Amino acid sequence: MKRLITAGTLIAIGFVFAFSIMAQNRFVPVTDQMLENPDPADWMMWRRTLNGWGYSPLNQINRNNVVRLKMVWSRGMGPGVQEATPLVYRGVMYLPNPGDFIEAMNAATGELIWDYKREWPEEVKKILRFADINRNLAIYGSTIIDTSGDDFVYALDAQTGKLAWETRILDMQEAPSQQTSGPIVARGKILSGRGCEPKRSANACIVTAHDAKTGKELWRVRTIPRPGEPGDETWGGIPYEKRSHVGTWMVPSYDPDLNLVFVGTGNPTPVLAAQTRPGDNPWTCSVVALNPDTGKLVWGFQATPHDTHDWDAVEIPVLVDASFNGSPKKMLLQASRNGYFFVLDRTTGKSLLTSTFAAVNWSKGVDKDGRPIHNPGKDPARDGRLVAPDEGGATNYRSPSFDSKTGLLIVSSRDAYGIYFSKPEHGTVGWAGADYGVFGKAVLRAIDYQTGKIRWNHDLGGEGAAAGVLTTDSGVTFTGDSVRSVMALRTSDGATLWHSAIGFVGNAPITYELDGRQYVIVASGGALFAWALPEKSSDPAKSQ
Repeated sequence: MKRLITAGTLIAIGFVFAFSIMAQNRFVPVTDQMLENPDPADWMMWRRTLNGWGYSPLNQINRNNVVRLKMVWSRGMGPGVQEATPLVYRGVMYLPNPGDFIEAMNAATGELIWDYKREWPEEVKKILRFADINRNLAIYGSTIIDTSGDDFVYALDAQTGKLAWETRILDMQEAPSQQTSGPIVARGKILSGRGCEPKRSANACIVTAHDAKTGKELWRVRTIPRPGEPGDETWGGIPYEKRSHVGTWMVPSYDPDLNLVFVGTGNPTPVLAAQTRPGDNPWTCSVVALNPDTGKLVWGFQATPHDTHDWDAVEIPVLVDASFNGSPKKMLLQASRNGYFFVLDRTTGKSLLTSTFAAVNWSKGVDKDGRPIHNPGKDPARDGRLVAPDEGGATNYRSPSFDSKTGLLIVSSRDAYGIYFSKPEHGTVGWAGADYGVFGKAVLRAIDYQTGKIRWNHDLGGEGAAAGVLTTDSGVTFTGDSVRSVMALRTSDGATLWHSAIGFVGNAPITYELDGRQYVIVASGGALFAWALPEKSSDPAKSQ
């Protein structure tokens, strides 16, 4: 049957078209001021704010009504490992799918507005193991910015998805890097780190800054010293071209008051040639503070001196301004892969507190500077060594969240033991020997930053944990467990308030508000899920 196009239909089509044009014309370019003080209704970057908190001031969904959450829309994602954190700005969601596939959609319905698929050379997946992973995006001006699997940084027009510019960072044939995490933008500069491949080139182990308007490179800083540079003596004469793996493969944090960017660094290779790397090998397995205008190192703090177990210190630096031992401090908190929790003075990099937050048996204690003391008796050996944590770490890329009301850093953690072997057939590189896991238990932990003590534990129901954490002003914490559920907990004590079985959750939930309604978004398996309360609003006062 033929469908007649009536005058009313034409008018409706014209109205939709006009509305679309009007919506585009209303796009407000994103400024540095907006990124430093984002609208609570939006989620404009990796952890919502540049300080890495993963915290939202929204409180419509609270401890009393969270049990009433219902799924309001879902949308399939591209194939591959899902560790995506979307951005939401003025009603539009920008989603990084695996494989440099980016979508813009209506944040209220999930309906597609535009998509962009970056084309890669055939050799990308042959050279890079994790080229598909794409954790986050940045937004600045009128562009969406990302670092790509083929080692570029590029920008898309936020309204159309058209490529605005691209800049090559590295030649993957000569110095390939894993750009699994995207950038942040601070004061008009795109700041990004990357993983660098073992057995490849130390020249890929870099942090970079690019102009956010043009893509022009402003500086690059290497994480591995060249011969004759400070720290070179601790590499024991290993040729520069054989040094590698000191990656910066997670997202940095930024303090606009100090004008410092904070980056975590990875472990060194050769791993099993530890005896030929005397000393601490700065600045591997460290948190470093860089001047974002020049890239110059301001300070460094080493979480794992002389690493022999593959324990990166790339975990998110969380920046907190508060009282500590009765005095106001600008602090940096990090729960590290090696099982230690650090509180640093982020002005100087000096230790304020060091404690453990998971099973740890690898060190001899803590030195006067708050650093764990390397124990050679726990290095990989021919007859094996039982070590905690295992190679996967006490935590990993899973983002923690800081709740200022309770003073808790909530971390997805593991108590895990592995037997580390050193075998001749592994050569001098290896992945910290052959690590055979013998025990693992995933636990969500709330760490009191004032004391380093664990305030509460929540059993995640399995050996491995992969979900990050979101906290909200209403005292609700969202995360995922090890048995394929997203869940809401009471922030004060970790009690379960709500859960929904959706599948493996590979990154942290986010939340935003649109037209008076608060949404919670989680990427899981091959889909994106959105939840909201049945009605558009509730009285936040009733939640307290």
